[in-house]
Amino acid sequence: MSLMISPFDARATRTSGKYTDFPPDVIPMFVAEMDCTLAEPVRDAMIAAVQGGDTGYLGSSRELPDAFADFAERRWGWRVEPDLVHTTTDVSVAAVEVLRQVTEPGDGVVVMPPVYPPFWEFVDEAGCVAVEVPLLPPSDADDDATPFPTTAGWRIDLDGVRRAFADGARTVLLCNPHNPLGLVHSREALAALAALAAEWDAVVVSDEIHAPLVHSDAVFTPFLAASDDAARVGVTVTAASKGWNIAGTKCAMMIGASDRAAAWFDALPREVEWRTSILGYLASTAAYRDGEPWLETLLGELVANRRLLAELLPEVVPGARYRQPQASYLAWLDLRGTPWGDDPATPLVDAARVALGHGPEFGTPGIGHARLNFGCSEETLREALRRIGDATAGLAR
Repeated sequence: MSLMISPFDARATRTSGKYTDFPPDVIPMFVAEMDCTLAEPVRDAMIAAVQGGDTGYLGSSRELPDAFADFAERRWGWRVEPDLVHTTTDVSVAAVEVLRQVTEPGDGVVVMPPVYPPFWEFVDEAGCVAVEVPLLPPSDADDDATPFPTTAGWRIDLDGVRRAFADGARTVLLCNPHNPLGLVHSREALAALAALAAEWDAVVVSDEIHAPLVHSDAVFTPFLAASDDAARVGVTVTAASKGWNIAGTKCAMMIGASDRAAAWFDALPREVEWRTSILGYLASTAAYRDGEPWLETLLGELVANRRLLAELLPEVVPGARYRQPQASYLAWLDLRGTPWGDDPATPLVDAARVALGHGPEFGTPGIGHARLNFGCSEETLREALRRIGDATAGLAR
């Protein structure tokens, strides 16, 4: 039985922005939220808390740090020190608060477009200036190597990062796995980035929220586990919110692996951790402790959808290109070879009644692109592609 339900059925019970921001006939594929049912352990943990009236402020607890540390060692062979795991409301807050600790006002922070649009907002909120070092795209030869290439051909521009450091930047805001590409950075690339950061006395803040969703044809390396340099220069921010579809429960983690990171965490305002939702904490603990069977079922469905998209997209939308992501349920569609213009998501809402993510919001490399969420049922994905295909054919008539 599939974990996915129809978005039209979901609208009957769900009030999140995914299901209410567009008219009822629009298929919502624009935001990183899946059309899935909750994992039973996660659901049961929250129900038990509500039934027991356990809805107050979060107290002192090691449950989540311990559960995450066990999950990280099982999943990735990463030994996390639970005492260096601190919580807050969400990864956005975690990123901003860590940036405030490791930077001075006006500092340059490296971001790597195309990347999650709020990264620019995080940097601005922390009082810093974004320094763009775009990822290097794959070559056309990579496309010729296989009929269904992945995003593995993308890579960090290490020379560009070095130039940014030489110009004064001292922090990197990394996305690992990288949204919107689903790129899983290699251990070698992460170690090289860490070596650069160590050379320039810089810090890497690694957003690893999509890490539980890495597919079986890729190997995820947590930044802090990439090398000794990485452990010294890095801080990880992450959450169970993407892997188990619980963004609204509001709980995230800040993780370090050094005395310097411990000092940064100790300097955080007490309210940063105090604001963690107790329901989110309990849900996240249940996810990491007991949610892996559900996660494995989910990943199987996502792998099937990413392949279906690779097979159908060129047929229904001539000129469209797409590389299968190595992680998550987000597809980065290259629509520059179609008639949909610089921001394809805008006309497609009206023409196809499908809502996609706006490519240009991910930075200049996103012009002519759109992000599609395939965390949905096969039927939903097929219908969305049919609609986009029909609309594209209509333009050609």
